[in-house]
Amino acid sequence: MKEIIAYLPFLIPIVAVELILAVTALVHVLRHENYRFGNRVIWIILVLFVSIIGPILYFTVGRGDE
Repeated sequence: MKEIIAYLPFLIPIVAVELILAVTALVHVLRHENYRFGNRVIWIILVLFVSIIGPILYFTVGRGDE
């Protein structure tokens, strides 16, 4: 338990960034219908289940023209 408490100052910002990215990407996926690759279901699964990489992939590769 002491090891977890020792790493807590590093883990809290990482978890916060992950949550912010995931929520922002999920809201964008649900509001827009144009994607460069894939469809809505694929992007929702990637954003929610592929940790920090899923939202980053969506914003760099998947987001279509507005």
